[in-house]
Amino acid sequence: MTETNSLTQLGSATTLPESPAAAVLERVPNPQPDARYVVRFTCPEFTSICPVTGQPDFAHLVIDYLPGEYIVESKSLKLYLGAFRNHGAFHEDCTVSIARRLEAEIAPSWLRIGGYWYPRGGMPIDVFYQTGPAPEDLWIPDQGVPSYRGRG
Repeated sequence: MTETNSLTQLGSATTLPESPAAAVLERVPNPQPDARYVVRFTCPEFTSICPVTGQPDFAHLVIDYLPGEYIVESKSLKLYLGAFRNHGAFHEDCTVSIARRLEAEIAPSWLRIGGYWYPRGGMPIDVFYQTGPAPEDLWIPDQGVPSYRGRG
C-alpha cells in the first residue's frame, strides 16, 4: 500500500462539498519527517456568506504550518475551503474554524492563518490565529498581504 492509496479525492472528479462540515480533509504522511520546514497555502479568492444578510463575503487567506507527522492533501484543502462558498458564518468564525479543523486533522507542530477580509460596509476585518510562538529556527516570511488602503 502506497502513501496515497487511502486518498479518495486526488486524481478523480470530485464535486464541491455541500458544507465545510461535510468536506473531507485528507492527509498524507509527511514526506520529509526529519526536516523542519514551513508549508504555505494562499487562497486569494475565498468566499463565504454573511449569516445575517446572506450577502457574499470575500477574503484572502494565508495558511502557514510546520508539519508534524502529516501534511494536508492540497486538493482536499481546496475543496474544503470551497465548501464555505454557501456557508453562513462571520469572518472570525470562518478563519478560526479553518485553523482548528487543520489542527484536528493534521496535528501540525505550529500553524497560523491570516484572514484578510475585503471590506463590506466600508470596514475590512482581518482575523489572525496562531497556535503558539513562531518557530525561531525557521524562515517564515511575512504573509505579504498589505493592510487595506482603499483606492489610494
